[in-house]
Amino acid sequence: MTAPNFGSPTTALCRLLAYAGLTLVLMPIQLLAVTLGWPLRKRLPQWYHRRTCRILGIQVERQGRPSRRHPTLYVANHVSYLDIEVLGAILKASFVAKSEVATWPFFSWLAKLQETVFVERRVHRAAEHRDEMARRLEAGDDLILFAEGTSGDGNEVLPFKSALFSVAERRPHDKPLNVQPVSIAYTRLDGLPLGRYLRPFFAWYGDMELGNHLWHAISLGRVTVVVEFHEPVSLAQFASRKALSDYCYEVVSRGVAAALSGRPQPPLPQPAPAAGAQGAAPTASPAV
Repeated sequence: MTAPNFGSPTTALCRLLAYAGLTLVLMPIQLLAVTLGWPLRKRLPQWYHRRTCRILGIQVERQGRPSRRHPTLYVANHVSYLDIEVLGAILKASFVAKSEVATWPFFSWLAKLQETVFVERRVHRAAEHRDEMARRLEAGDDLILFAEGTSGDGNEVLPFKSALFSVAERRPHDKPLNVQPVSIAYTRLDGLPLGRYLRPFFAWYGDMELGNHLWHAISLGRVTVVVEFHEPVSLAQFASRKALSDYCYEVVSRGVAAALSGRPQPPLPQPAPAAGAQGAAPTASPAV
């Protein structure tokens, strides 16, 4: 599958050169910050992603607000590699990525400099990766999880994989983990609504070639991305990990549908603490 072929090669080249220049200048600074454990290692990626969005013509419209509790596990749908820039521009957080990303030329370096947690899909490694995510959360780091386990076409949300929510069973600092659903939708190009035909320019999925797709994406005008932060929840409000996963899927799906259609959807009722839920506490309530 390939994206439609039109756009400005001059625009793409200028953006690519500006992006490369910014990135190559900041990489050694971030490497030093990570190596020495400076607080700058959290602030610099956000500053970098905001500048990258400007360079690449990405306009981010935020709805709702990120959780003020830390640590938080942000659970989002996944449309494109551009999601990294979009969410990175809003959040001081690290990503959870599939292990294959650690082998990609150049982009693996960027992922490691943002202290990405790499996970494998093999079942026998699930506990190990859950423990690494739990360690980071226990240290107070916020993490961003793409719960579909892959990227979709941007028109709808793929089912969430409940196994990826296993870290929610942990209780950092003996408190239920804060989980916040996040919807990402690519809605407009130069102010005009994106339809199913144009959305593959920005949605990277299936057998699309990364280099070719990236070149076409950055050759266009300004794309608007709507990011909606929904009310945070915790596993204490659900009877099981699967129930938490299903709830987050439904909330994120409604957010994407509302952004694409321009018609708000009625919110789901906030779940109350479930009797016998994993990690439930008598006074548990949704974080804000």
